[in-house]
This record gives sequence, structure tokens and C-alpha cells, in this order.
Amino acid sequence: MIRVGIVGGTGYTGVELLRLLAQHPEVQIVAITSRGDAGTAVSSMFPSLRRRLRLRFEDPASANLKACDVVFFATPNGVAMTQAPDLLAAGVRVIDLAADFRIRNPAEWSQWYGMPHASPEWVEKAVYGLPEQDRAGIRNARLVANPGCYPTAVQLGFMPLLEAGVVDLDYLVADAKSGVSGAGRKAEIPALFAEAADNFKAYAVPGHRHLPEIRQGLSSMAGSPIGLTFVPHLTPLIRGIHATLYARIKQEADFQDLFEKRYQDEPFVDVLPPGSHPDTRSVRAANVCRIAVHRPQGGDVLVVLSVIDNLVKGAAGQAVQNMNIMFGLPETEGLWQLAVFP
Repeated sequence: MIRVGIVGGTGYTGVELLRLLAQHPEVQIVAITSRGDAGTAVSSMFPSLRRRLRLRFEDPASANLKACDVVFFATPNGVAMTQAPDLLAAGVRVIDLAADFRIRNPAEWSQWYGMPHASPEWVEKAVYGLPEQDRAGIRNARLVANPGCYPTAVQLGFMPLLEAGVVDLDYLVADAKSGVSGAGRKAEIPALFAEAADNFKAYAVPGHRHLPEIRQGLSSMAGSPIGLTFVPHLTPLIRGIHATLYARIKQEADFQDLFEKRYQDEPFVDVLPPGSHPDTRSVRAANVCRIAVHRPQGGDVLVVLSVIDNLVKGAAGQAVQNMNIMFGLPETEGLWQLAVFP
């Protein structure tokens, strides 16, 4: 059994980790931390876990996280970079669901996240945890930087095109929409029901924190710098990301076949038949990315539709997928949950 600890178990990604790991046949959850709720039974905060999880939240300072095989950080940005090095030095493997180790340039990270990086030496050792791109690196990693939600949907949607070199790298557009859970479990006016319901808006158009992560990943796939316009939107949904991606064709190909062959062996990427329009409901609560490829009016621009559940394939599910790879388990272990409908 893999002994698992979770730092920051009270947020949406934290409870999603608990939901998935409590059903995982090869996992024993031994510690869940929360400074503010130490001593509280997990099931009293999250009744959905009653009779499945009997642990209490512990203070991070007293929790025996070094006895774990792997520790997940489901914490705000800036926490893992200060606490993970001590665990790594003790031989514990770490999966960070925040952004602390995603961007390879610590100075660029500081520019976007507004604080100096506390562990730049671990940034270069971290492996970016997009399984469809770097299984070998994840398998041998001590520290995995779990991708963000927008970056997962966008990168999986563009990946086959960039790897094949068939689109103009200077003209990539990602028009992405997210449910309100992407903002985290905190009280903020834009996420209030009266503000978010029956409403739709773009935000962070001048620059979103996920932009450098997406740009870095796409450049790695393409083997050269790319030009990207990324515009996120807030939708009146709880879960879900829908990314509409645009790329100008540089070289003719059977683009449907290109996607189908690239992802034919991927258990969690589903390329839909021609003419399909994937919706967020089809992936809700499932660790799946569904993709459809379109060429409107036979023109020179491809439109790729990519949908994920931001809390699963965009966060906790992908983190468990990475854990499975790291510990030599079947990649799908504990992750076969079907999407919830209706």
C-alpha cells in the first residue's frame, strides 16, 4: 500500500483528492493537514466521506508526513516551495497541485506570482506532470509539478498539431471558459452565487497566471517559441473547462487522423468523431479530456474543442494519475469513475 499524506485538505482540490484516494485500492491515507481545522473530523466537514474516511485534520507542524511515501500539496501558491524541500530530503516523493514548481524560470515565476521563489534549486529538478507528454520523467521523479487546469485543456488540445509541425506557431489562440470552482474554496465577491449565476465574462485578459505555463508547455512541444493569445472566462458552472482553440494551418494533413493516432493509446484522452461538440457535462467528475477537431468551411484555420473537469483531469485526478505512474501502478488505477449525468 502507498502511504499518502495531503497538505491542505479543506479546499476543492483537497476534497477531490480525498474522494479519489479513498476509493483507490492501493492507497492508505495516513495524514491530512489543515492549520485552521486541526482536530476536526474530515467527515464532519465533508459528509460525502462518512464511513469511508475516519481521519481528523492535523496541524502541519505535528503531522508525521515524513512517514508517507508521497505527499500531495493541495495548498495555495507559495506553500509547497517552503515545505516540500524538507520532505524531499527525507525521501518522501511530492506532488504539488499548486504552481510553485511549474515554471522553469524562478524569476518569471516571481513576476507572475508576486513573491520570490523559496526553492529555486528544486524548480530545475521538478518534472512537469502532464502524463501524455512525459511519462518517463514522471516515473522517475521525486517532485512532480501537477499542471494547472487551463494548461491541461489547452496543451492536450494543441499537442498533436505542434508535435507534427502542421500549424503556424505564431498564431495560436486559446479561448477558455471555467466554472467557479477553479477559483478555489474561498469567499470572494465574483464567486458568490448572486454574482456568478446567470452571468458570463472574460477576465485577466492582459495576462493570466497560467499564460507562462501554457506558453512554456506549447513551446516544448513545438521545439521552438510560440505566439499565444489566451483569454479565460468565468461561466455559471461549478465544474468544467471548455477550451476553444484556434490554429492557422501551415501544412495539409488528415487532422482527424492525426489526433486519433496521437491519442489512441491514451486512457484519459478521448478524440470524438468528426463533427462532434464535446460538452463539460460529459467529463464531470471524470479524469477525461474529450477533444473534437473542426475545420470550418474548409478554411485555413483549425478549431479544436477540448473539455475537462477542472477539479479532476485539471487537478486531483491528474495528480493521482501521476502518483500511479510514479509508483509503477496501472495508470488508470482508482480513476475509472464515469462522468456524472445529468
